[in-house]
Amino acid sequence: SYAPRGINLVERGGRWHFQTAADLAHHLRPSREVVRKLSRAAVETLAIIAYHEPVTRPEIEEIRGVAVSGGTIDVLLEAGWIRPAGRRETPGRPLQYATTPGFLAHFNLTSRRDLPGIADLKAAGLLDREPPRELALPFSGDSE
Repeated sequence: SYAPRGINLVERGGRWHFQTAADLAHHLRPSREVVRKLSRAAVETLAIIAYHEPVTRPEIEEIRGVAVSGGTIDVLLEAGWIRPAGRRETPGRPLQYATTPGFLAHFNLTSRRDLPGIADLKAAGLLDREPPRELALPFSGDSE
């Protein structure tokens, strides 16, 4: 009997498997948050989406002047800060992106109208330096 050891032998689909006991499964979930800093490309992409949504990847690339990697978009999607927002009715029907309520909540905004204007960003010196620490993404998982 494996029951007192925290695992169960279960049959699933005609095959036998060991499975963590349900009452102990919470011990296997990540218990610490690891903070990873967003890349400059991700910050720029997020800002473009926030200010121009709905916006397509080619439009983001045109504004940034460089290609946007799929990984950059994926990081923002996984963080819950952007979402697919339909397809543009142009040749190729590119996917459009928009911000989410999670984006607004993380940055303590009630709507996109609360985003600072260009003059505010320049005055704060945010257009010429590395992204601020507040843009770090919390990821669950062990850092070990």
